[in-house]
Amino acid sequence: MKKSGFAAMAASLLLACTGCTVVSPDAGQQAVLIDKPILFGHGGVRDQPVTTGLSYAWFSTRRIYVNMFPQQYDGNFTDLMSSDGVPLDFHAIIRLQVVDPVALVKNFGQDWYKNNVEQEFFNRVRSAVKKHGMNETAIQTTAIDEIDSEVSREMTAYLNDNKLPIRLIKITVGKANPPDAVRNQRVETAQQEQRVLTEQKRNLAEQSRKAAEQSRAEADNAYRLAMNLSPAQFVEMERIKMQTEVCAVKDAKCTFIIGSAVDPVVSVK
Repeated sequence: MKKSGFAAMAASLLLACTGCTVVSPDAGQQAVLIDKPILFGHGGVRDQPVTTGLSYAWFSTRRIYVNMFPQQYDGNFTDLMSSDGVPLDFHAIIRLQVVDPVALVKNFGQDWYKNNVEQEFFNRVRSAVKKHGMNETAIQTTAIDEIDSEVSREMTAYLNDNKLPIRLIKITVGKANPPDAVRNQRVETAQQEQRVLTEQKRNLAEQSRKAAEQSRAEADNAYRLAMNLSPAQFVEMERIKMQTEVCAVKDAKCTFIIGSAVDPVVSVK
């Protein structure tokens, strides 16, 4: 009798377990339960989610786990036309967080992002990019912050107007990538501009050196005239100065070859 009673209890326990739906949300998850009674009762989404721990429901009850952590969704855009007609490639990110999982599943379903948010997000990005030119989005990036702000503002309004229980955390639009032909042209233009700058700097250096040489020559000539020297005499005097400076070095040994047709600086009588 004891054995048969134990077997009956085990069978009853097994039947109870196999006839239940186990609900066990992970950390950061909440489970939304959807009752689907077979014979009696009312079906539909339960008002309260399962937050933590282990719970059981009828075997016909469906469970949907909702991630309550901030979630990131990517968008890749190709050939978005800028205001000046240049096709651009963009990468954009939207970060969202669920605030009411029951209302989300009940009103928008499990695929809420794909069905209710994704295309709206893509359209807002396309519309914002079209308002700016290629240079300010792909090269100077001055328009990126404006695009981020515009899309964030419009997506927040969209979520509120449609009563989506979602909080917008951040939208980030990356730097635009122009076509290869445009990039190559920009590189070539930059190289040409650099060559022009290099030539300008070289010309400035040569002009500066020329001005310095002219100033020095004018000073030397003024000195020559003041000393009443002929050009040949001035050159000879400069040579003597140079030799004096060289031979003034310690332990220097100098050999001079004397002989010149230049008139002496001091008249000899």
